[in-house]
Amino acid sequence: MIDVSRHILGNGLHVVHNRNTATQMAAVNLLYRVGSRNENPEHTGLAHLLEHLMFSGSLNAPNFDMPLQEAGGENNAWTTNDITNYYEVLPVTNIETAFWLEADRMCNLSLDEKSISVQRSVVTEEFKQRVVNVPYGDLTHLWRSLSYKVHPYRWPVIGLKVNDIERMPSEVVRDFYERYYSPDNAVLSVVGNIDSDSVFRLAEKWFGNIPSRVSGNCRIKQEPKQDAYRELHVRRNVPYDTIVRAYHICGRLAADYYVCDLLSDVLANGRSSRFFRNIYSKGGLVSSIDASITGELDAGVLLIKAQLLPGTDFNTVEKVIDYELGKVIDGDVKVGEIEKNANRYESNALFSNMNNDERAANLCYYEMLGDVDIINEEPAVYRSATPQRLAEVAGLVLKKDNCSTVYYESVML
Repeated sequence: MIDVSRHILGNGLHVVHNRNTATQMAAVNLLYRVGSRNENPEHTGLAHLLEHLMFSGSLNAPNFDMPLQEAGGENNAWTTNDITNYYEVLPVTNIETAFWLEADRMCNLSLDEKSISVQRSVVTEEFKQRVVNVPYGDLTHLWRSLSYKVHPYRWPVIGLKVNDIERMPSEVVRDFYERYYSPDNAVLSVVGNIDSDSVFRLAEKWFGNIPSRVSGNCRIKQEPKQDAYRELHVRRNVPYDTIVRAYHICGRLAADYYVCDLLSDVLANGRSSRFFRNIYSKGGLVSSIDASITGELDAGVLLIKAQLLPGTDFNTVEKVIDYELGKVIDGDVKVGEIEKNANRYESNALFSNMNNDERAANLCYYEMLGDVDIINEEPAVYRSATPQRLAEVAGLVLKKDNCSTVYYESVML
């Protein structure tokens, strides 16, 4: 059980705190409710670009890293489809340095032409390294654009096209910052050997005078129900044929989200999973096979990915996958399989909260979902799933007309 204290500033900033007396280090985490889902289709990759720009310096801290390093700290950040997350880890005696730095770049970020130009180039090169110049680099682009026709999840965080980043107008970057980097669109968490009253006082001191703004979280058009099978065939200079299936599932806050997560675990989590035992370990078909869910706020997908061994064709692999899916739909999953994966979830959750920085990030995320106490309640929700409900959800999700398949064929040039 993680004991959490919670406070909301007058400008809308949510602050959560957990005291950890086991270490003299502290983690300060700031989550913004903005990701690639908030981008315009003409300016994709913008949320990730702004993440980079947040380290370019601010009015009172022109070099973000230097004062943090002098305080004995380190920092990092990441962007997803739904959020952008920043954190610092430093001695608890110097924790106010992190508050100062985060508050200053929340309202005084330097977004001059030089900074924007430099980070455009950096992110452009990252796009080329991750998408253009590596085998299978465009696979995520392909299955997302096939699965989604309306929702912004149809492009990945890195952006839809490298030109989107190269030609990103500076005024678009500044508007995005003003629109979303606001206290009423953020969650701040602190984990360390410091009491909650001190944390809340520091939050009021450094963030309390930052004005709230209309955050711009306008309603995002949701993806309509898919009612027909989709497929895409591509040929690439890669070593192995690969197949990716994407099945639409519910969003992160829906009641059946946990059932969908368990469904993917029953199929492919660990050496005792069905895909491993009945497909991979028998040999001769695939070099790897996996199932996972994207876990996004809005309706996401359950992905099945398989990399084929030479001499194996798509049809053969699809038949064995369909056979395993059919058994799950027909109610073949046992109570023990659910219990095993619920135990694994609880174990992973415990390990993911051992370090201050990971726990702070998790606290922010659950508060962003609407209730930080979900962090303590989720293991019981996973344990409440039944074989009957798993079969029912499998029958709704794993239908052919709910599926989009990318056939990624190897053509060695």
